[in-house]
Amino acid sequence: MAEFQWPWQYNFPPFFTIQPNFDTRKKQLEAWCYLILDYCKYHKIYCLDVTESQGSVLFYNKKLNRKLSTDSLMTILDELKKKGHLEWTDKSKRQFTVVWRSNEEWGKLIYKYITDNGMTDTVCTLFELTSGEDTVNKEFHGLEKPLLIKALKTLENEVKFVLTERPRLIGNKYEKEYLDMS
Repeated sequence: MAEFQWPWQYNFPPFFTIQPNFDTRKKQLEAWCYLILDYCKYHKIYCLDVTESQGSVLFYNKKLNRKLSTDSLMTILDELKKKGHLEWTDKSKRQFTVVWRSNEEWGKLIYKYITDNGMTDTVCTLFELTSGEDTVNKEFHGLEKPLLIKALKTLENEVKFVLTERPRLIGNKYEKEYLDMS
């Protein structure tokens, strides 16, 4: 896999300070939103913590010795939220999910995999879908469980499967959650 390509703004010191000019600020926030989405998609990052994120390479350019302040980061995260690319996972706004694909898009991607691989009329676990050997090269491999469930629920009424949450023996072990496509 090729190395992540940083946009030119990442190496421009003023990028790490929210600009006062309205037009400049608008472009800056847009650039930050694209950067966060691209970075998270590239690294398959779904959930982040505000405090921990500030020290990450995404928000701290060590070469420039520049990092976003908490206020600046919150401004950018608010913009991501307005655009529908962020969901807060706690009321204190400390942890969030980056939505670089909508639940519907994830659902369609997973359903395409299921139909392309002849998995209709079968039962599989959620673990198999996101952590199984057969999905290693699929974009949804590693998708966190809450996101997976939301994605599948968008399809539950359209396609013939049931998302079940009761113990069932699958293979040699019990799985609490599985997808019944029969």
